[in-house]
Amino acid sequence: MNDRQLNQEQLRLHQQRNGEVDWNLWGPYLSERAWGTVREDYSPGGTAWEYFDHDQARSRAYRWNEDGLGGISDEKQHLCFALGLWNGEDPILKERAFGLTGNQGNRGEDVKEYYFYTDATPSHSWLRYLYKYPQAAYPYSRLVEENRHRDRLDPPFNLLDSGVFENNRYWDVSVIYAKAEADQIHIRITIHNHAEQSTLLHLLPQLWFRNDWSWGEEAARPEIKKHDTTATANWSVQATHQELGEYHLYGEQQAELLFTENETNTQKHWGVAPRTPYVKDAFHRVVVDGEQSAVNPQQQGTKFAAWYRLELPAGESRNIDLVLSRQPLAEPFAETERIIAMRRGEADVFYDEMLPEGGPEDHRIMRQALAGMIWGKQFFHFDVYRWLHGDQHQPPDSRKLGRNNQWRHLRAADILSMPDTWEYPWFAAWDLAFHCVALALVDVEFAKQQIEVLLGENYLHPNGQIPAYEWSFSDVNPPVHAWGALKVYRAERIQLGRGDKNYLQRVFHKLLLNYAWWINRKDKHGQNLFEGGFLGLDNISVYDRSRPLPPGYTLKQADATGWMAMFALNMTVMALELAIDDPDYENIAIQCYEQFLAIAKAISGGDEHGPSLWDMEAGFFKDLLITPYGNYHRVDVYSWVGLIPMFATEVVDKRLLENVPRFREMLKVHKKGLFQGSYVCACPDWENDQGEHLLALVDHSMLPRILSRLLNEDEFLSTYGIRSLSKLHEHYRDLGELPGIGHIGIHYAPGESESHLFGGNSNWRGPVWIPTNYALIQAIEKFHRFLGDGFKYEVPALSDESLTLRDIATLISERLVNLYRRDGEERVPALRRDSPFQTEEAWRDLSLFYEYFHAETGQGLGAAHQTGWTGLLANLVMRRYRKDIPVFLGEDESVG
Repeated sequence: MNDRQLNQEQLRLHQQRNGEVDWNLWGPYLSERAWGTVREDYSPGGTAWEYFDHDQARSRAYRWNEDGLGGISDEKQHLCFALGLWNGEDPILKERAFGLTGNQGNRGEDVKEYYFYTDATPSHSWLRYLYKYPQAAYPYSRLVEENRHRDRLDPPFNLLDSGVFENNRYWDVSVIYAKAEADQIHIRITIHNHAEQSTLLHLLPQLWFRNDWSWGEEAARPEIKKHDTTATANWSVQATHQELGEYHLYGEQQAELLFTENETNTQKHWGVAPRTPYVKDAFHRVVVDGEQSAVNPQQQGTKFAAWYRLELPAGESRNIDLVLSRQPLAEPFAETERIIAMRRGEADVFYDEMLPEGGPEDHRIMRQALAGMIWGKQFFHFDVYRWLHGDQHQPPDSRKLGRNNQWRHLRAADILSMPDTWEYPWFAAWDLAFHCVALALVDVEFAKQQIEVLLGENYLHPNGQIPAYEWSFSDVNPPVHAWGALKVYRAERIQLGRGDKNYLQRVFHKLLLNYAWWINRKDKHGQNLFEGGFLGLDNISVYDRSRPLPPGYTLKQADATGWMAMFALNMTVMALELAIDDPDYENIAIQCYEQFLAIAKAISGGDEHGPSLWDMEAGFFKDLLITPYGNYHRVDVYSWVGLIPMFATEVVDKRLLENVPRFREMLKVHKKGLFQGSYVCACPDWENDQGEHLLALVDHSMLPRILSRLLNEDEFLSTYGIRSLSKLHEHYRDLGELPGIGHIGIHYAPGESESHLFGGNSNWRGPVWIPTNYALIQAIEKFHRFLGDGFKYEVPALSDESLTLRDIATLISERLVNLYRRDGEERVPALRRDSPFQTEEAWRDLSLFYEYFHAETGQGLGAAHQTGWTGLLANLVMRRYRKDIPVFLGEDESVG
């Protein structure tokens, strides 16, 4: 990028970075769901799903965030735009996606709609969304009842199962947002009738203000009112906000204009007369119930809709064009066709230049994965102190001592990358680090900002803990933030030819606080063996690790210790990077590396505090349970818990060692603890031919033994990546007695978990997860970088063919991408075999990016729109082709 002319999208990112144009002012920041969240829960007992459910959402004003179908908003979510639809059959106007709550589904919360983020550029100059809307009545009640009668062993009942899409009786509702300027957006809504008969669709594009005036914040009430039309617009409205300013929405086609207030229908909910007769559910009452008096005849309010009645013949399409602009426009639609064509072409150029090689299938996977990442940028608004103490009414005392009461400092109003815009419309700390690795491919500046935001004073706890997620900010997620920060730093160095040392310095100082928190809080006995609870891997253990053990018992976790060793190495390398310009950082590099060595010694049983977490007989890392009497018992499970220590791997080159003589000497002193030549591998004594040093928790005797399990299809290696639990446990289930816990067992479940441990969404007992697979690939490539092609391993899955470590990384990477490539039967494994995604033209180029995947069939499971960390597929696709750019290979770990 630094050696050639910028394309138009790169130029916009350059303008954003330099503060020339705020292209991020408007974006896809409107969630698909704002009901049922912790933020909106003001119940005494913390029952978020029940306190504010989907049925209330159309008539009850939100406190913190807004939602809508395929919508956008400004970056502070003052003004929002989204779709309303009615097919003439549904009991309600469809203004937001429907799904089951955590208490209704047989596997946890579950969206029951088919919508797709089909395209996006990082500046949001081009956004495209597709929604498939049934023409038959949407089966709200049936979806709830069918799933209530199913248990964990049954597949969920989905919208396709209901038959509402039979005979192609549905519309494609597509929305394009094309920016002419940062504050001028051309909107094209295209309706296509797939049915064999003419149909009537009610379309209601809506513009409204988030309600920030009803909660005692002294905010002035904004206003939307009808405005004089221009010569080329059938209608226009003017929206005025004291902070955002004035915006105009123009419509090219004729429509009936509806106005109301974004206020709660208090009469419906609490039997109290509302402050205004015109309330949030007015458009539903007019369109569905025919209640004309529900809308304001004065044609003003804080919520607006343009009501189109579109009669579409069989197989035909209709466009509705709108323009949203800060500046008044005399001819708002004069440039619409040109702007849409131009932005579409610029998006093509942007992605084609990212991946100039490869077939159309890999281009499609990469582009839709990155589109999902961009659409996952959401407005997150939450003031915990204000929330705990209530707004208009004094909450019960129990509330003030309830959820997140130790996080009163947390005050958020930011754009954050979220795991899923419906099922998980909130940030998750360890997800976010993986998101940034994918986002750095297209917008490294935004990725840097995401890394920094959770380390800011509004989020990071004064004690140094990074907040996990809103359901419990105090939960402990794996410490991957430093890993993500390094990946983003190196990505920018490759793309721009230079690294942002100021950014690295800022995050390093804040990460030191988090580093100290881990050392002081999660190594309670000072033995350099760590505890972290469930660590985001939910039910991967034989019991709920987030619950306390009986008095006197402790658990030494191989995964927590591995994560912490990785953290120590990340901090070491960051300090070495900073020491290039400032030698004072050498002291911190030494301190962090000393911590890593202490962890390495403890995990291997090399000190006086206890046995090794490495099971010499099994050739695998395992958790240890320590009794009050000092006895230890291994938790005999083969899972990611024992693979994560491999992640603690870094390569240090000469460039990083030039300015740190004491650190160089330290490497010499400790070289015998690292890779040495042996009969197992043809590796160098302590540095390779390039003068590089490998810092790793796993040594030369451990790596082959781990690989023997990792690459065995009867254990970890699936056709679609690495299983989260070894298939060995398909038969080896009974693990005997564990003191303090009782009789234990574990069962390999390649799909949805059969265990209720840790709730409905616990699925780490077999399925394939992209983020941990990606981190493993990165670690293997670091080993290859140091050891070179001389180290080969016979892969059981390939009839003992000898592969280099790079080839092994490629083997795993390609199996992951194959989840979304068509196989020999022309089917996409991640999508249901019996679905129209496999065969029908209107569906077959669409992808749902799932939370995790069935280890035997590859079918996607869990959240269906969690492009979040599954968006790393884009990195893996690029890895196949961009051999010239180390950042895509994982070989950037010290030089790029």
